[in-house]
Amino acid sequence: MATTDKVVAITGASSGIGEATALLLAERGARLVLGARRSERLADLVARIEKAGGTAVHTRTDVTRREDLHALVALARERFGRLDVLVGNAGVGPISPLDDLRVDEWDEMVDVNIKGVLHGIAAALPVFREQQAGHFITTASTAAFNVVPAMAVYAGTKVAVRSICEGLRQEAGPSVRVTTVFPGFVHTGFAEASSNTAVRERIAGMRDEIAIPPDAIARAIAFAIEQPADVDVNEIAVRPTAQS
Repeated sequence: MATTDKVVAITGASSGIGEATALLLAERGARLVLGARRSERLADLVARIEKAGGTAVHTRTDVTRREDLHALVALARERFGRLDVLVGNAGVGPISPLDDLRVDEWDEMVDVNIKGVLHGIAAALPVFREQQAGHFITTASTAAFNVVPAMAVYAGTKVAVRSICEGLRQEAGPSVRVTTVFPGFVHTGFAEASSNTAVRERIAGMRDEIAIPPDAIARAIAFAIEQPADVDVNEIAVRPTAQS
């Protein structure tokens, strides 16, 4: 399988889409370097992967800290000699109406969702250039295509991510691949991030009614990785069939 022995770093790996991606890629033979802010969950995930016969290491990674992304990439090279894929999956979504004026939460979304992606690019791109090979995979959201009430800032960050990744693709040249994945409603803890009770209950209700499991997104990520080196899958949107 094309993922066998690939060295894959994943941010936001401690739960949800990141965790599902780590488990699937480990099952398919990838060697994993896992990053997230919750070190204890990462340690548990690594133990599960190793028990199943896989290979994984971890380091605490806060994507708002550029040095943490450099450390994640450095760990991949130290332990495995290279980095083949960076899955930029870390993201936050404390959504609320603009009238709530939750400016600190707006700042957090910009810092994690946009700057976190840029920090990953800054850490991995020189390595990919040196290797003359590499693959950026970034988790965005279908919010990049459709703005709805209470999601203006969150959607804005995902529009920015789509633009950044498309610019990266155009500049990447023939040896670096760039994939952006746009999940729709996925059964994660996204709803609980909102500090607006009405919004939180509405999103949780929609999630419980129509959401797809995180491993649906993991399979899309694996699909992009498994293509031949001269095939660059640029954008993948994965929604529940019931999502409008």
